[in-house]
Amino acid sequence: MRERIALITGAASGIGAAVGSELSRRGWITVGLDLRPAAHTDHGVGVDVADPAQVQATIQRIERELGPIEAAVCSAGHYAMAPVADITWADWHRMLRVHVGGLLNVCRAVTPGMVRRGGGSVVAVTSELAIGGGDGDAHYAAAKGAVIGLVRSLAAELGPSGVRVNAVAPGPTDTPLNPPDSPWRDPVYLRTLPAQRLVTPEEVALTAAFLIEEATFCCGEVISPNAGAVI
Repeated sequence: MRERIALITGAASGIGAAVGSELSRRGWITVGLDLRPAAHTDHGVGVDVADPAQVQATIQRIERELGPIEAAVCSAGHYAMAPVADITWADWHRMLRVHVGGLLNVCRAVTPGMVRRGGGSVVAVTSELAIGGGDGDAHYAAAKGAVIGLVRSLAAELGPSGVRVNAVAPGPTDTPLNPPDSPWRDPVYLRTLPAQRLVTPEEVALTAAFLIEEATFCCGEVISPNAGAVI
């Protein structure tokens, strides 16, 4: 069987690590891009996804050495809460550069080859806060909302070439981005959710794998494994 190459950004921990493990289990050759070592993929490369030149050069090297990238999961990101009056321009631009810029940089590097080959899948990890908003989450929610807009536009542009672009919008997830004192871990909050618990990274990874392997009918979709946080 031909080896399939999957690229995962933010693969060192949390959702990205779970995606790397799940795709490896399914037989993919996985390549993790992260600022830190990615132990849950077959290959790990230190990359700042917000740097377009670095992403382009790295992906070109990966495809020369391993083969064409058939799937990319863009999960790199960071989370911070702040009242809107306390958000600095540096905070605002960093949020956009990592979340939206990171997705754009990966897509600009991997999708031309997918278009030439007539197929491929990109999955972006956004957030239920992009849909429902959140108190103290203005810059994060804005960046994740922009990810959804980019996903839908790329799906319309690339879909006729056989390249599917979709998004996963998890709710509060049990990852290191949610520290022990996070309001999303508060039992009072969790009781407001229909599922009354956090989503696990493995559950989000299963959703991403579904979009890559099975949901060939999905293009421009946003699937929300969010424990009922947004219905």
